[in-house]
Amino acid sequence: MTSRRLPAGGLIDRSKTIRFSFDGRDLTGHPGDTLASALLANGVRLVGRSFKYHRPRGIMTAGPDEPNALVELREGALREPNSKATEIELHDGLVSRSQNRWPSLAFDVMALNALAGKALSAGFYYKTFMWPKRFWETLYEPMIRRAAGLGRAATEADPDHYEAMHAHCDVLVVGSGAAGLAAARAAGEAGARVILCERDALIGGGLLICPQHQAWHAEMLAALTALPNVEILPRTNVFGYYDHNLLGALEQVADHRREPGEHEVRQRYRTFRARQVVLATGASERLIALPGNDQPGVMMAGAALTYLRRFGVAPGENAVVFTNNDSAYETALALAEAGLGQVTLADVRPQSELAGVVAARGVQVRLGTEVAGFDGKVALLRPRGGTLGDPVVADLLCLSGGWNPNVQLASQSGARTQWNAALASHVPGEPVQAERSAGAARGVFGIGAAAHDGASAGEAAAAAAGFEGKPGFALPQIGRSEQPLAPVWEVKADGKSFVDLQHDVTTEDIRLAHREGYSHIEHAKRYTTHAMATDQGKLGSLVGAAILAEARGEPVEAVGVPTHRPYTMPVAVGALAGHASGAHFQPVRRTALHDWHLRNGAAMQPTGAWLRPFYYPKPGETGWEPIFREARAVRSAVGICDVSTLGKIDVQGPDAATFLDRLYINSFSTLAVGKCRYGVMLREDGIVFDDGTTSRLGDEHFLVTTTTGNAAPVLEHMEFHAQTVWPELDVQFCSVTDQWAQIAVAGPKARETLAAAVEGLDLSNEAFPFMGVGEGTIAGVPVRLFRISFSGELAYEVAVPSSQAETVWEAILAEGKPFGIEPYGLEAMSLMRVEKGHAAGPELNGQTTAADLGMGRMMKKAGDVIGRVLAGRPGLADPGRPRLVGVRPVDPAQRLRGGAHIVGEPGSGTSLGWVSSVTQSIEHKCWIGLALVENGESLKGQRLFAVSPLHQESVAVTITSPHHVDPENARVRA
Repeated sequence: MTSRRLPAGGLIDRSKTIRFSFDGRDLTGHPGDTLASALLANGVRLVGRSFKYHRPRGIMTAGPDEPNALVELREGALREPNSKATEIELHDGLVSRSQNRWPSLAFDVMALNALAGKALSAGFYYKTFMWPKRFWETLYEPMIRRAAGLGRAATEADPDHYEAMHAHCDVLVVGSGAAGLAAARAAGEAGARVILCERDALIGGGLLICPQHQAWHAEMLAALTALPNVEILPRTNVFGYYDHNLLGALEQVADHRREPGEHEVRQRYRTFRARQVVLATGASERLIALPGNDQPGVMMAGAALTYLRRFGVAPGENAVVFTNNDSAYETALALAEAGLGQVTLADVRPQSELAGVVAARGVQVRLGTEVAGFDGKVALLRPRGGTLGDPVVADLLCLSGGWNPNVQLASQSGARTQWNAALASHVPGEPVQAERSAGAARGVFGIGAAAHDGASAGEAAAAAAGFEGKPGFALPQIGRSEQPLAPVWEVKADGKSFVDLQHDVTTEDIRLAHREGYSHIEHAKRYTTHAMATDQGKLGSLVGAAILAEARGEPVEAVGVPTHRPYTMPVAVGALAGHASGAHFQPVRRTALHDWHLRNGAAMQPTGAWLRPFYYPKPGETGWEPIFREARAVRSAVGICDVSTLGKIDVQGPDAATFLDRLYINSFSTLAVGKCRYGVMLREDGIVFDDGTTSRLGDEHFLVTTTTGNAAPVLEHMEFHAQTVWPELDVQFCSVTDQWAQIAVAGPKARETLAAAVEGLDLSNEAFPFMGVGEGTIAGVPVRLFRISFSGELAYEVAVPSSQAETVWEAILAEGKPFGIEPYGLEAMSLMRVEKGHAAGPELNGQTTAADLGMGRMMKKAGDVIGRVLAGRPGLADPGRPRLVGVRPVDPAQRLRGGAHIVGEPGSGTSLGWVSSVTQSIEHKCWIGLALVENGESLKGQRLFAVSPLHQESVAVTITSPHHVDPENARVRA
């Protein structure tokens, strides 16, 4: 038997022994223990250090409210910091370490911070690190980085696996105490589909430490398990309540084992969409601020009772229980019955109906008494409001300042909390969504009362979901009414009194915040870091608010508490990501010709979600050689390129033309069938959103192409406006990007190549001019042809069903072989589009207007279009804005840098614009670029400088037309 383990009792398996370690020390426990209970059983009192002062800290609670006992779990890539020992199920081989200390937990050099307590008061960082300015990078920031943080995150990739799961139900019940079990059973027996979530490994909540209700607990659990329409999820913490009755939860699937099983995830992120929700989340015991309330040996009274009855562990030898309410009397009795030394109960109330009961069992009861200090060995007791006190030997101080209903989820759902004077706490207000609270979560305490309240809530939730039925099971009797508590927030005496133990926030810090103007509760929170720790203020948030209220001269209810935001408990980022990490962050998309590219040596690169060929290197080629070879083939003969990744949206309906007219700055209602037109789409703010071609395939049938990166956003843009802005339009559309492969064939020999391959379509310039659209077949496969060009050469794009893409691709290659046809990739395409002056991603950067890109004349003269009004704002219509131009180095031997600033003279502090795209030109035998330059059109022919401070380069450049090649467009119309 370990030093603090009781000889009997508890919900642990004493027949089995578990071995674990803490700070390298080998210890033992039993199945059913938490790490916290096992540490207490082994006599470990010191478990951590506070964040700022590095004060010694012990185990304070028995659940998610724990502010002190944060540890690192496991080792190497599996290391997980800031885990609450009170929430960690003990398992064989568990490795745990204390954190935020050096060189050891017992001797922490940073504890010297406590000597500078005055200098390190609330907001000290705002005052200390402002001057001298030069100290920031050399002293302050390095010092802060070394001191910051609590635990050490793993530096290796997380080897664990996570997954996401979605579920729908009629009634979601959160919490499995008496109220939660009764609510789930009432709804389940009415026929509703019920999901019951419990953060703990054991189902039962407060029933787990109520021996007198064990039989009812077991019967309820058996009945729920037998209901086929009820799903029980232990180890599942609901952390957030969102709109439309969507709740998020984290299921700890394998954290109670050394490592997950084969093909098993460690944690599962769950989302629930419930028609009705019952919040039976219980209540958290409230801290009392007094000198020494952070010492090892200070524990919440309810936690002490949990360690005694659930884990069979005595948390101390001689105890003082300090309370203002009836609940702590049960803790005092349990401590006495466990055979501890002296148990003293100090109640600030002058009278108590329970005093005689506990006194008869050996507890020393002192009414009208408060604890004015504790040092881990002695508690100082004095009359309420007095100045002199008596020292009482004690290594355990149990605090109970009342109970705060856990209103976090109700508050997140939109319900405003209300002040309950009888509880001196907040309770949920009127629901906004389809939810209701039950039991202690709404201030109904006691097993019997909570069970009745839960049954009513479950019945009402089932009825609201369409299932009628009265609960037909027995409920515990409602117990005696408790004597009203006497609100106690602070015992004023010499010494530090804490309201936030993890962040070392004292009562004086709260008062200082008020004096310095941070009197709103949200401002005080941020100035002091109160209620920002991993317990999210569950212990001391209301206490800090009461201290602030006193400083403001207002009642507590007038001050309120900080907003309750997700997450109610810490959640691993890995769990939120699920499988969507690394290569699985998003599906890798491959074109229908992907395998052909690989077989022919393409260098593949990710472009957004797609894998695309950048170039096709041949043996011995290095650097730019394959890119130049491919581009020269297009400029001199013919090349073929896979452009399947362009977004393709099929638009049909009587109002299809009207719909497109409203989306694009130019008109498509005037477009003839069998023709295509280049179009520009604006955002609502007048900035260019996307560009592409739209082809009219029939009177009511259009095919829209988008840039690769904006395929999904453009579709979403269309969906939004069709559904919400113009629902009267009769138009339908869908993405056909994956259904059609697209093949570009470009170069002076493109017509001859395709004419030999295509059947059923005359490709002569007269029959099929620039921007024409037609249909035919290649190798027996039906295809669509578009005469459009991105390279600046005579070019076509061939759309083919994806399943037949390779057949058509090979057929075109065969016909182009006599002309030396070459496949070309993105790099050659980019080279040629810069030569031609086509705007692309670097120019469509979310800052440019159509006029900036030289497309202002495309804006239709009449008719509304998205972005028209805001595009006319003076700032966007200013002719002095950066406009698209070309740049070439005066010295052809010099290179250009993308991102370089355009200036009038080297060393000038005024930037006129920037170089957006650069390439080596095969036509001009030098570097060329596109740039956005203020008053760019008026600067053509002038000499400026492209400077890159990062590279310490300055290059003299000439401003030119952006069209470095064929500005007259003669080639594309050949």
